[in-house]
Amino acid sequence: MANGKNGKKTKSRRKKIIWIAVGVVVLLIILQSVVCKKKNPGIVVQTEKAVRRDITQLVSATGTINPVYQVAITPEVTGEIVELPVKEGERVKKNQLLIRIKPDSYTAQRDRVQANLKSAEAMLGIRKVEKDYVEANFKRTEELYRNSGNVSEQAMEKASSDLAASRSQLDAQKALVQQAQAALKEAVESLNKTAIYSPMAGTVSKLNVELGERVLGSGFSQGTHLMTVADLGKMEAIVDVDENDVVLVSIGDAASIDLDAFKNVVYKGIVTEIANSAKTTAAGTQEEVVNFAIKIALDDFDARVRPGMSCNADIEVETKDNVLAVPIQSVTARSDEEAEAQESTTRDGQDFGKARKKKQSKPKEVVFVVNDGAVTMKAVKIGISDNEFIEVTSGLKEGEEVVSGPYRTIATELQDKSKVKPETKKKNGKKKST
Repeated sequence: MANGKNGKKTKSRRKKIIWIAVGVVVLLIILQSVVCKKKNPGIVVQTEKAVRRDITQLVSATGTINPVYQVAITPEVTGEIVELPVKEGERVKKNQLLIRIKPDSYTAQRDRVQANLKSAEAMLGIRKVEKDYVEANFKRTEELYRNSGNVSEQAMEKASSDLAASRSQLDAQKALVQQAQAALKEAVESLNKTAIYSPMAGTVSKLNVELGERVLGSGFSQGTHLMTVADLGKMEAIVDVDENDVVLVSIGDAASIDLDAFKNVVYKGIVTEIANSAKTTAAGTQEEVVNFAIKIALDDFDARVRPGMSCNADIEVETKDNVLAVPIQSVTARSDEEAEAQESTTRDGQDFGKARKKKQSKPKEVVFVVNDGAVTMKAVKIGISDNEFIEVTSGLKEGEEVVSGPYRTIATELQDKSKVKPETKKKNGKKKST
């Protein structure tokens, strides 16, 4: 009997110990959950209020700086450069000598053609004398044939034939003289082309040849690019704009241009020309890009700006004043299923989300509004944007606090009703938890 009582007491003690252990474990779990909640009160985010601002929509593009007026100099005759009085970077006046090509062969050609012309002109004089003699003989023969009858009809026909032949020979010689004159004009022109003069006042921005070098004329080919003369007092940016953005740009739009070579320097400009035809690269592939060239005349620049420098342009295509705006990173995209997740999962205790997921729809723009430590996802309609802010045309009220960062949190982590811990910035730039 004693052994039975002792066994019951032992079992009772074990049960008590087990229940005590279970209670301790449950208590530890509760304490851990409380501690975790204190340690992780929510997703840390930065916020900013929706306020009214002036927004200017920009179209950004890249390109190069080039003179508005520049001329590529190529020779029209072939030969050796015997005179090169200019250097790269030198300023030149209009009609100033730039290059002289060896003229010896062209001088000889002119002299030869000139001699041919003199010979043709001399022969023309002979033909005129012959024609006058034959014409006088024809008149005498004709008078005798009509008045006295002493001249036979055969003699009359011969005189008429001789006159016609003489006149034809005279006309042929006149043509030979004209041909020789044209050849002389061409030879003189070729000789004159051995000396190349500047077509405009400007600067030799590029020099590709040296004294003594042989160059090819552009008579039957492109010819040698000798140099480029440019007016560096008028510069423009030529940038490539995507086909989706070019429709927003108009002639006269203001633009800001910054050059890679100069830091913290921004030049102003005006759109002066928009290309009608596109420039397509990698056509027919997945990397195909269609751009349009746009010219922007620079209003203010200094002598440090040189042709060929890389530049970035921001073209102001539209401006709206006093519109409701939020930071551009505050707006993200969500599908209809995500935007209506709460409604679809709470209606009559049924899960309507699965049925909605079957329907494919276009994502909607949304923002996350902070209220009492949680966010509410709101669908919004947006308008124009600049580099920092985007216009909200509907779906948001002025003064509402929206999540503005981090970007990854907004894009992927936040959902409707997510707990958050807002973090604002102090005036000195340091972050402060709220």
